[in-house]
Amino acid sequence: MRYELYYWPSIQGRGEFVRLALAEAGADYVDVARQKGGMAKLERLLEGPRVKRPPFAPPFLKAGTLLIAQTANILVFLGARHGLAPKNEAGRLWAHQLQLTIADLVAEAHDVHHPIGAGLYYEDQKREAKRAAESFIAERIPKYLTYFETVLERGRGGGSYLAGARLSYADLSLFQIVEGLRYAFPHTMKRLEKKIPRVIGLRNRVASRPRIAAYLASDARIPFNESGIFRHYPELDRS
Repeated sequence: MRYELYYWPSIQGRGEFVRLALAEAGADYVDVARQKGGMAKLERLLEGPRVKRPPFAPPFLKAGTLLIAQTANILVFLGARHGLAPKNEAGRLWAHQLQLTIADLVAEAHDVHHPIGAGLYYEDQKREAKRAAESFIAERIPKYLTYFETVLERGRGGGSYLAGARLSYADLSLFQIVEGLRYAFPHTMKRLEKKIPRVIGLRNRVASRPRIAAYLASDARIPFNESGIFRHYPELDRS
């Protein structure tokens, strides 16, 4: 099956978690909105009156007759289909739980630079963003990353992966979290990484996987930029 991924064409955003899973699976897919006429196709599925189960927002994935939205929901589907999730029910629920925790972190990272509202420019809320960043750096990033460090420490399979002895989509997503935080808050991450060696070890294992390494080196990997979730504003990353 050839998948169709629908997401904004110029940012990594939430769609990148899906792209990483597709890359690791070696799946045949097209990133629709990055193709000629792709944005019109995305808008038809998002707003078209004939779509019986319309998604709220990208990303969404078309797989045959299925149209699946919400990042964690898409990853549940791909995880079961491509061996990127545990086979037993408890393991599948655990991987999904980890992914939902990652989704919470993603939302908080976004709200640092848009603490008042997504409809306003960053420049319209810089003072409030600075206050939000102070809390995010001091409290929230350490709390999340320490949690994942603990999961790896207590996990099966020697702590190599989050949801068991094999790689899952949750590991790919934690890799993306580390990359995003490194881009947005490099000074903060430089300090914190010494305290989370298992998380950084996992990041390195994911980066070295052949399909992921090839994806990261390709044009398919959109560079981080100041239109996505993880944005680098030096004034928000205290040294």
